Amino acid sequence: MQLLISVMNADEVTAALAGGPVILDVKNPAEGSLGAPAPDTIRQIRRLAPRPQKVSVAIGDMPDLPGTAALAALGAANCGSDYVKIGLHGPQTADAAVNLLAAVCRAVADYPATSVIAAAYADADRAGTLDPRLLPRIARAAGAAGCLVDTAIKDGRPVFDFLSVEAIRALVTEAHAAGLTFALAGALRAEDLSTAQRLGVDIVGVRSAGCRDARRSGPLDAERVRRLHALLAALTVSD
Repeated sequence: MQLLISVMNADEVTAALAGGPVILDVKNPAEGSLGAPAPDTIRQIRRLAPRPQKVSVAIGDMPDLPGTAALAALGAANCGSDYVKIGLHGPQTADAAVNLLAAVCRAVADYPATSVIAAAYADADRAGTLDPRLLPRIARAAGAAGCLVDTAIKDGRPVFDFLSVEAIRALVTEAHAAGLTFALAGALRAEDLSTAQRLGVDIVGVRSAGCRDARRSGPLDAERVRRLHALLAALTVSD
């Protein structure tokens, strides 16, 4: 299981990499759960962390605007992203979500190093978004490389408050059967890593668990990041 750590700017890169290799996830929390960063921010982080270091870029909690989504994805790919994450926030049907996601996949088709990750929200009922249980079939139909289940409203409630362990296990199984990578995020704590690993999650995403005082808005703390790596290493040994 890989660790993905969200960074808001280039100043956080050193802390994010303090414990070992991670996927650097560039996003702007001020613009939402999957808020898009400025192109200059992506470029600065890419310069500090050249390939083979993996960089993920969020392009927004996207309304049902395929053209806007495609242009944002193209910009992220052009800035050097390895993964483009799009939140399926606006589409209200599976067909609309496939249409939006397929536009994003087509936009980055000329960038073979860039993979598209479709995100849905565990707290769909309160956020007014698609049922996350539709995510694997939407991602597969659109030609995405993977899927992410996250939370839309960042109020400290973890993803497990909204989807049961059994529901997440079913999503992981369906995603893997379709050849998709499966990622999980949403106020995950250090102690949630073992649960995610047991469920077969490929990538676990954190922000608050690596921040000073465990606050999403606080700065990343290198020591907390090291502890996450140590926990993940221990889980790998005991697996």
